[in-house]
Amino acid sequence: MNTPIESAFALLGLSAGLVRAVTDEGYTTPTTVQAEAIPAVLAGRDVLASAQTGTGKTAAFVLPMLERLSKEPRTSPAIRALVLTPTRELAVQIDERVQAYGRHFGARSTVIYGGVSQYKQEQALRRNPDLVIATPGRLLDLMRQGIVRLEGVKYLVLDEADRMLDMGFAPDLKTVCSIIPKTRQTLLFSATMPHAVAGLARSMLVDPVMVSVRPAETTSVQVKQSVMFVSRMEKRNKLQEMLADKEVKRAIVFVATKHGAQKLSDLLEKNGVRSSAIHGNKTQGARQKALNDFRFGNIRVLVATDVAARGIDVDGITHVFNYDLPNTPDSYVHRIGRTGRAGAVGEAIAFVDPDTERGLLRDVERFIKQNLEIVGDIPANMGPRTMAPPGQQRRPAPQPRAAREVNYNEPGPFETYDQRPPSRRPQHPSSRPLHSNNPIDPNAWKNAPPGPNAGGGSGRSSGFGGANPSPNGQQWGAPPAPRDSRDSRDRIAAKPPAPRAPNKSAPAGSDPYARPRAPRAPGPYGAPASAGPKSGAPSADAPPRYRGGPRG
Repeated sequence: MNTPIESAFALLGLSAGLVRAVTDEGYTTPTTVQAEAIPAVLAGRDVLASAQTGTGKTAAFVLPMLERLSKEPRTSPAIRALVLTPTRELAVQIDERVQAYGRHFGARSTVIYGGVSQYKQEQALRRNPDLVIATPGRLLDLMRQGIVRLEGVKYLVLDEADRMLDMGFAPDLKTVCSIIPKTRQTLLFSATMPHAVAGLARSMLVDPVMVSVRPAETTSVQVKQSVMFVSRMEKRNKLQEMLADKEVKRAIVFVATKHGAQKLSDLLEKNGVRSSAIHGNKTQGARQKALNDFRFGNIRVLVATDVAARGIDVDGITHVFNYDLPNTPDSYVHRIGRTGRAGAVGEAIAFVDPDTERGLLRDVERFIKQNLEIVGDIPANMGPRTMAPPGQQRRPAPQPRAAREVNYNEPGPFETYDQRPPSRRPQHPSSRPLHSNNPIDPNAWKNAPPGPNAGGGSGRSSGFGGANPSPNGQQWGAPPAPRDSRDSRDRIAAKPPAPRAPNKSAPAGSDPYARPRAPRAPGPYGAPASAGPKSGAPSADAPPRYRGGPRG
């Protein structure tokens, strides 16, 4: 007799073997994303699912994929299903779920990831698995070596697609998709749905079924979120104070750097807190050991970087501490998604330095569309907190500036009195621009008496046809009286430069008007002074290279 738990999954179209495996794992009822995605996958449709972390996305594609693989007879040893994940930890956990759910079917699967020797992975691939869970980097490496062939793949799953794009795997994904047959079923699961993921889905999926449990930026309601304003120097003491609370049974502390994660873990161990660090500088064996110790309760605190934000699926995590806020707001969503999973209640606390991390906090609050509860002291210069959805204008529209009065008669910052163009020089009645409506006689400048320097004197006023008198008795000199461009042009045209006198001592046949040149200095190696750089024969004492000999 089937129990209500079994019938709940059976109504989705799963066989008795899968229902029994799910019941053995202790699951009660399907989650929302499972209830919507499983029937669509069983019907052979492409699926684009967007749901927050901890909602059962892994089972939403593993269960129906195993169902379809079990009903299709295998006609060749080729790989039939491929699951791509961004991190090694997530690949290992998906393989564990496949082994748990497919224990009654005998489905063979293997996991491929970098950071370890590929020998064991080669041995596993020679056993012809039905399903391969891989990270894009190691998969492409084995494909170039001819160890992995994907011509028989019928099911392609992209798990945590947004994270793979953030890590720069977009070219690798396009390469893999170009090799896999186009007649396939593609499933794309993501916790957030930015424009890059939407564009990837349009290029890979065909008429997909949209599964959206809730907006991708919304965090789980099962997680209580708060923020504490703590200076960077006091974060360690504050963390140790909060870890002393008995309510913190199992916690993850996220930091920004690998060095910071290891240093903080060593400090906690020194102060009596059982902890371990997981980051990119550790080998895969050390990372997996730390994760297993955390899963089985050997350690109480796991200090991790964002590399593990989507690869930790451990039950019973009560607290998540954001020791450093992430640079991207969507990483915050995946960090706090490690707690409050499968209907459990969790708490996420963020330590924010009021001097350096307030901008990151503002971005996070805008991304999740809510203000985090402040615990403890509030900075004096905090100001009002405005939570605006992404895309909304953050600041008021700029108002048009009032017209600024500019005195164009004053010299600019990089020009002197004499460098100003004629249009910006001070004008007096006798040097105004000559327009048709000018009340002054246009020919007044021609009839003006010559200035004191007239008659060929040096300076700006040389008396070419006369100069404009100054109304206030100013003499031509420093600063000179302004003149417009037309005055200068007419004076230059009125008196062309005098022709140059011929050189009577010039040699016969040469240009008498040519400028005489100074005699050329003697060149090296005794070259004649009259010889140019490429004319004349080299002297006898020149090196062999100058006599056409071999270069040495």
